[in-house]
Amino acid sequence: MAAGESDRPHLNSNFLVEFGAARASGFAEVIFAPFTLAEGAVPRPGHDAAVAPPANRLVLRRGATGALDLYAWWDQARQGRAPARRVVKVKLLAADHATVVMSWRFRNVRPLSLAYSPLQAMDGGVLMESLELAYDAVEIEAPTPPRKTR
Repeated sequence: MAAGESDRPHLNSNFLVEFGAARASGFAEVIFAPFTLAEGAVPRPGHDAAVAPPANRLVLRRGATGALDLYAWWDQARQGRAPARRVVKVKLLAADHATVVMSWRFRNVRPLSLAYSPLQAMDGGVLMESLELAYDAVEIEAPTPPRKTR
């Protein structure tokens, strides 16, 4: 069995989000849009199909704490000041909360929208901050097994 494989499915509640060099943290939900190919994006023998891939999206949600890091990054894009594109890595953790069993690496990530859940005086729930991102490429990685030492 490969390093990240298990006889049982992994839980979806144990994960970390690495947000480039930024200090953004505390994400409670990651929403993956389907990984799709644009029609004609895979060339057939004898064809040089150069069709652009579909827009790739990723949504990150966290409880609002008053931190303005996500807003500042989104605001740069809104004002037409191209913010630095980032690498976002989502790591699925094993039940021990330490072992990485699988990870997704998103390249050239940029902000598209920033949203907040409704404010509801009667509810008393957590205010959620959602950041929708676009990315150019995704790579799924399995951990490498530890090297044996002599």
